[in-house]
Amino acid sequence: MLRNLVLFGLSLLAAGCGVPEEDPEAAIRAWVARGEAAAEEKDRSTLIDMISVDYADARGNDRDEIGDLLRLYFFRQQSIALLTSIDNISLSGETAALVTLTVGMAGTEGGALGLRADAYNFEFELEKANDDWLLIGARWSELGGRLH
Repeated sequence: MLRNLVLFGLSLLAAGCGVPEEDPEAAIRAWVARGEAAAEEKDRSTLIDMISVDYADARGNDRDEIGDLLRLYFFRQQSIALLTSIDNISLSGETAALVTLTVGMAGTEGGALGLRADAYNFEFELEKANDDWLLIGARWSELGGRLH
């Protein structure tokens, strides 16, 4: 009985060794898609969970301040639609990446026209920690502007 249990355990370990790890670029594309879906659903907690506690950007924002910006944006918009295009993914080993995106954003709000649309360029710095990609820094600008 014990021998069968040991053999069963070893066969599980051997089967697990042959499974390739997920392609980092595919995992980053899934991360972006998850973020896009969360933003459209105004799911702030999912977006915050995608940001490292060590997040910092050139504008002086930390994770909490980005959370406050998201809260304000979601409060102002009745609905949100995003059109995201990944322009480039640059990997540094298996645990760091720089992702450039172009994002078209449209939202309905309570203003006179009720619709607002903008387009932005983003540059995300990601770090893989405990098998999860997390945002550690970001720069952005209106489409065609200088990232900062």
